[in-house]
Amino acid sequence: MILIKSKKEIDLIAESCSIVARTLDLVRKNVKPGISTKELDLIAEDYILSMNAKAAFKGYSQGDSNPFPAALCTSVNNEVVHGIPGKRKLETGDIISIDVGVEKNGYFGDAAITCAVGDIPVEVKKLMEVTEKSLYLGIEQAVRGNRVQDISYAVQSYVEANGFSVVRELTGHGVGIKLHEDPSIPNFGNRGRGAKLKDGMTIAIEPMVNLGKYDVTVGYDGWTILTKDGLPSAHFEHTILINNKNPEILTVL
Repeated sequence: MILIKSKKEIDLIAESCSIVARTLDLVRKNVKPGISTKELDLIAEDYILSMNAKAAFKGYSQGDSNPFPAALCTSVNNEVVHGIPGKRKLETGDIISIDVGVEKNGYFGDAAITCAVGDIPVEVKKLMEVTEKSLYLGIEQAVRGNRVQDISYAVQSYVEANGFSVVRELTGHGVGIKLHEDPSIPNFGNRGRGAKLKDGMTIAIEPMVNLGKYDVTVGYDGWTILTKDGLPSAHFEHTILINNKNPEILTVL
């Protein structure tokens, strides 16, 4: 069931989204060679708690999965999403995708960025740029009267025109009253298909784009999703409010 939010609910979702944006900005500023992914996680959680909010991912589980143990998902190089923070230290040439969810007063926000650690190869820099651009092209389609796969098509067509591939097993989603709501928002599809977008919907659009093929696999920890071919992947995400013909990005500073 797709949830349409009231003005009061949107304001509360926006508050959580604002904390998400500030958390990502803080973590981004601390991405550097030698820092561990666990240290980044602690920076994020300390800030979230200081805002009288909760890290929405920590303790989250799906089905029979073990609860996710951290505030951030930190996915390095060929890790697509859901990487678990730990002792691994970032090195020059790495890229790291940082995904964070926040719950405050029972309402949720969700966003992600990919950061370069020092100098990175030209093709990986292009991967990041194309992934981020595809997110904004998708957002442009998030208007009343369009359908979900208008977003999907915008993402896929731009990514594939630039020689990369969109991950197909993972999607964007509704967000706000729950961390994950209907509708599912794939990053591939055909224009004019899927649920109709209506004012008051809040959705997370999140292209996950691979340098090589789109195939992925699950890591030994049961959470981390990796590219099957071992090539890098990038991930960008915003929480969006459908608001007439002007999609509003809630997870910005």
